[in-house]
Amino acid sequence: MRAAVENGADAVYFGLNCGFNARARATNVATRELREVMKFLHHRGVKGYVTLNTLAFTDELSDLESLIRTIAESDVDAVLVQDLGVLHLVRAVCPDLPIHASTQMTLTSAESIRVAEELGVERVVLPRELSFREIAQIRHSTTVALECFVHGALCVAYSGQCLTSESLGGRSANRGQCAQACRLPYDLICDGQDVDLGAQKYLLSPQDLAAYELTPDLIAAGVSSFKIEGRLKTPEYVANMTRHYREAIDMAMRGELVEFSRDEVREMELSFSRGFSPGWLLGDDHKMLVPALSSAKRGVLLGTIEKIYSESVEVKLDAPVARGDGVVFTGDRAASDEQGGRIFEVLVDRIAQPDGVSNGIVELEFQRGAIDFSRLSVGQAIWKTDDPALTARLKRSYSGPDPIRKRPLSLAVRTIAGQPAEIEGTLSVDPSTDAVVTARVISSEPLAVARKHPITVEFLAEQLGRLGNTAYELAKLETEISGNPMIPLSVLSKLRQELVARLDEVTIEPRARTINPPSTLKHLKSRIASNSVESTHAEEAPRLHLLCRTLAQIEVVTNEASSNSNFQPELIYADFQDIREYRQAVALARAADLPIYVAPTRIQKPSEAGLFSAIAKYEPDGLLVRNLAGMRFCTDRKIPFVTDYSLNATNELTVDYLLRYGAQRITASYDLNRDQLLELVSAVRGDRLEIVIHQHMPMFHMEHCVFCAVLSPGTNKTNCGRPCDTHLVQLRDRVGSEHPLKADVGCRNTLYNAVPQSAADVVPELLAQGVRDFRVEFLDDQPDDLRRVLALYRDLLRGQIRGEDVWRQLNAANRVGVTRGTLEERRNPLAIL
Repeated sequence: MRAAVENGADAVYFGLNCGFNARARATNVATRELREVMKFLHHRGVKGYVTLNTLAFTDELSDLESLIRTIAESDVDAVLVQDLGVLHLVRAVCPDLPIHASTQMTLTSAESIRVAEELGVERVVLPRELSFREIAQIRHSTTVALECFVHGALCVAYSGQCLTSESLGGRSANRGQCAQACRLPYDLICDGQDVDLGAQKYLLSPQDLAAYELTPDLIAAGVSSFKIEGRLKTPEYVANMTRHYREAIDMAMRGELVEFSRDEVREMELSFSRGFSPGWLLGDDHKMLVPALSSAKRGVLLGTIEKIYSESVEVKLDAPVARGDGVVFTGDRAASDEQGGRIFEVLVDRIAQPDGVSNGIVELEFQRGAIDFSRLSVGQAIWKTDDPALTARLKRSYSGPDPIRKRPLSLAVRTIAGQPAEIEGTLSVDPSTDAVVTARVISSEPLAVARKHPITVEFLAEQLGRLGNTAYELAKLETEISGNPMIPLSVLSKLRQELVARLDEVTIEPRARTINPPSTLKHLKSRIASNSVESTHAEEAPRLHLLCRTLAQIEVVTNEASSNSNFQPELIYADFQDIREYRQAVALARAADLPIYVAPTRIQKPSEAGLFSAIAKYEPDGLLVRNLAGMRFCTDRKIPFVTDYSLNATNELTVDYLLRYGAQRITASYDLNRDQLLELVSAVRGDRLEIVIHQHMPMFHMEHCVFCAVLSPGTNKTNCGRPCDTHLVQLRDRVGSEHPLKADVGCRNTLYNAVPQSAADVVPELLAQGVRDFRVEFLDDQPDDLRRVLALYRDLLRGQIRGEDVWRQLNAANRVGVTRGTLEERRNPLAIL
C-alpha cells in the first residue's frame, strides 16, 4: 500500500484475511487493522476498495453479513463483488456502500452492464478480453464508470468462467485458489496425431499485459480508471508499475505523446515480465498473445553467448549488466533444464567493471559451482531477471519515514489589520466529482498595523509553504490583505501547525452511512422461505434433460424418443458451434414432439447482440441463458429461459434473484461440492433448480484461439481459415490426459476435461429434497455410448439401479473412466487417517 500511495495511485484494492476474496494465496489485511488502513489511505488522499470478489456458499452468508457491516463501519470506499447474491447482501446491509463489479462477473457488453447497473453497481471492471474499440462501444451505451486492466498477468480464460483448477484439483478460481494450469506445458493432438510444435509447449500461457502506450486511446474510449494487477507481487513491483502509469496518465492528460525510453521499459520488465503485449486491447492476435515458448518470468533479454570458457561466458549485450545482477540462461523450465544465478564479476578485456557495462561484449563470471558451463552453447540467450540497484531505488520510493508524494493544498488567507487572521485549507477528495474537505483556523488575537514589515503575498507563500514532513504541499494561495497588517512568525507558524493538525483530522473522519441491523440476512432469507414450499414433489417423476452438441446427437435422441416409448426425455438443449444448424435441430425436436431450448454463447461482446435475435428466429421453445445480457433479452421478449452454470449460482440469494428476474430454473454452479449443493437445495425450492449429473467439465473458456495460433498462418478469425471446422483437436497435459478443444460461433475456445464426471451418487438425496430436474451433457459421444449413458441415468432416476451401479458401469464402459468430480463427498481428513 505504501508503495502504491507514494508512487501515485489514486486507489488500492485489497482483500481481508478472513477470506471471500480472490487473493487466497496472498498476504491480506487483518480485519482488526481495517479502520487504521482506511485512515492511512484517506489521510493520503487515496481510496481503499475491499475485494469480496469470490462466490459465497449458503453456510457462509451469516459471516459475510457481519463482514460487510464491518467494512461499511470502517469507511471503506467501495467493495468489489462477483457473486450476485453477495451484491444483494451488500446493498441490503448498507445501501450507500458503493459496489464495483469484478471482472469475474464477466460483463462483456453494454447489455450485461445494464443489468448490473439496475442492481446498483457504480463501476464495472471490464474483462481483459475487450479491445479499446469495443470499450468505446460500451461507453457509448452506458453511464456506469468503466475500469480497465492495463498491466500485469493475463488469464487465458475469462475470469469467472475458468473451472480448470476446480475440475482438475478441487481448487476453485472463483474462490481465489487458482492453480495456474494455464502456465503448464501441453502437447497438441490434431485428428489423432501428435503435432510437432518444436519449442512451443506453453499453448495456454499469454504474455503479460502492458498498455502504457495505449493510455490516450483508453482515455478517449471512456475508461475512467486504470487497474494494475499486483497480486502476489513485491512492493517494488507495485512502486515501479504505479509510477510509470501515473506518468503515462499525466502525460496523456497534458496532451503529450505517451512514450517511454527503452531503459524505462526495461525497468518495468525487470520487476516482472513474461514478455509484454497489448493483450486484447488492439484486438485479437493469437500468435502475438501466446508465443508459447515460456510461462515464467523472464525479465530483460541481456544478450547471447559468444564464447564459453571453463568458468565464465562471453556475452554480446542487448541490455546493461552489473555485478550482482540475477540472470537465467534459456532452457526448458518444464524439464528442469534451465540454469541461472547472480553475476560475480563483469569484465571487459579481463578488467573488472565495478560500475557495469551498457553495451558491447563482456565476460561474465559466476560464483563457483553455480553454473554448469558444459551445458551451455554458443548463441544461447541469457536473460536478466533481477537488478539489485533498481530494487534498492524502488524501495527508497516508499520506505522513508515521511510522506514522499504530497497532496496539493489550496490555501485562502485573510489578513486584515484589527481582525484575527484566518486561513482555510482545501484538499481535493475526488477530482471526478469536485469533492473536497476543508479546515479553517483563526488567530487568537487581531492583527496589528505594521511599522516595518507588513504582510506580503510572497511572505505568506514562503512561510505557509513550509509543510516539511506533512502529507501536503502548497499548490495554490489566495490572499486578502488589507490595512497594512503584520503577523509575528511565531503566530503564523502556530496557525500553520494547527491547520495541518485539523486537516489530518478531517481527512480521516468517517462518513455517515446507513447500516441496517443484524437481522438483515434473516429478513432476506425469510422472504425466500415464504416463496418456497415444503418438499411436496415426491409424487412427481424426475425429469431428465439432455444437452447435445452435435446435430447427429439430436437425431439419435429424437429417433430413440420416436421409436422407444420407454425413452422420453423432458427437454433437449442444443449447444452447437454453427448456430445455423439450430433450424434443423428445432425441426427434429418438433417432429418428435420434444421441447427444445438452444444455448447462446457464454460470452456476448458488443458486436454480438444480434446472435440472440439470430437464434430466436428459429423459434425454439426457450433458451439456455449463460450471461446477464441473455437474461435481459429473454425477459424483454418474454422467451422462456433456464440459467446455466456460468451465472455461478452458489447461494440462495443468487438463486432468488435469478428466479425473480424470470428464470424457470437455475442450473447450480459447478463450484458446489456435494455438501454445499445439498445446503443450497435445502434453502430454496428444489423444483426450481436443475442439476447437471453427467458432463465433461468445461475448463478453460478463452477468447484466445489455439486453432488459429498453431494450426493456421493467420492471426485471428478474419484470416485463420477456420481450422476448427475441419479438425478435431485435443491438448495433452503432463499426466497424459487428452482434453478436447472446441470453438464456438464467436471463435472462443473451450477446453473440456477428458474425463466425464458423474454425480450419480448424490441423486437419491437430491430427489428426497425435491429436486426433479437433472441434466446429462454430451460432448463427442457416439450413438452407442449416448444410448448407454441415457439408459443408465434413466434407470437411476426411476430408482431401478443405484448410483454406484451407474458409477461402476460407466467406469467399465468408458476407457478414460469417470470421476465424481466437484460433487464428490468431501470427507474429514482425520477419518481417512
